[in-house]
Amino acid sequence: MKNTSMKSYIRNFAALLAVFLILYSLISANVLNRYYYTILVLVCISIVMSTSLNMATGFLGQLVLGHAGFMAIGAYSSALTGIMLKTSSLPNVIIFIIAALVGGISAALAGVIVGAPALRLRGDYLGIMTLGFGEVIKVIITNLGFTGGAQGLSGIPRILSFPTAFWTTVIVVTIIVLIMKSRHGRAILSIREDEIAAEAVGIPITKYKILGFAVAAFFGGVGGALYAFQMAYLAPAAFGFIKSIDIFVIVVLGGMGSLTGAILASIFLTFLPEVLREFANYRLLIYSLLLIVMMLFRPQGLFGTSEFSLTNILNKFKRRTKKKPIDGSDN
Repeated sequence: MKNTSMKSYIRNFAALLAVFLILYSLISANVLNRYYYTILVLVCISIVMSTSLNMATGFLGQLVLGHAGFMAIGAYSSALTGIMLKTSSLPNVIIFIIAALVGGISAALAGVIVGAPALRLRGDYLGIMTLGFGEVIKVIITNLGFTGGAQGLSGIPRILSFPTAFWTTVIVVTIIVLIMKSRHGRAILSIREDEIAAEAVGIPITKYKILGFAVAAFFGGVGGALYAFQMAYLAPAAFGFIKSIDIFVIVVLGGMGSLTGAILASIFLTFLPEVLREFANYRLLIYSLLLIVMMLFRPQGLFGTSEFSLTNILNKFKRRTKKKPIDGSDN
């Protein structure tokens, strides 16, 4: 079993390395210009934000509508850290790692503070609570002097490169996968399936709710750090209600409880507005119609709760190639 798992991890890493090398080669050869380079980085940010929200909404089963609040906390705290460190002799990658950890921890602390009382609520009430939290964070940032207030925060070093964004995304998704495959992940899933039954068998509901909420907030803060060092400018308006809904829509379309679905929906919904840019007058209409059609014919999302598995595909291919045609035999 361990050998099978190790082979699976090696295959997945080899596939990711191949994707990275292809994209990086195209960027280095200027086949993908600055425009597409920026879109690829935005895809990475979108994947981090959607997979982190999936931790709380998809796996834990809690309705969170203020995820942009954690993104804002991570973005501003990491940006301020980056501004302080930009005059140092540290490499850009080290500055980013330090700043991203500061942003993630700040968001996680906010997640614990908000999550402890908020997770006593359920359903729509929790969604409204988290929505209010996101708006409160935006108002606080707007009225603080050291964040730049309503004018925004400038002077942020643009230190994010595509390799940094890509491998940060890979690390975030990998950690979430490992958490969900552990006993803690199984406990979180049991809470989503039946909270009463999970509590009856001795699973500490409050502990795992706060854990799932804090992990989601931490990686939401890391996504905010990616955003800050890509844009090099932060405005409170960028982290409003609409941003939270955008992230939530990605999770719903991909499938609540599917990391694969969140990744594919992030790619699709990041590229779609750019593809429809030529139809500027009808872009939002087409975008809205696609969402309506998706919800009518595939309400569980692209993948539901299932995941893509390269190992399973290879095993199916091997089984098919091993099958021999049945030849007629002479009697």
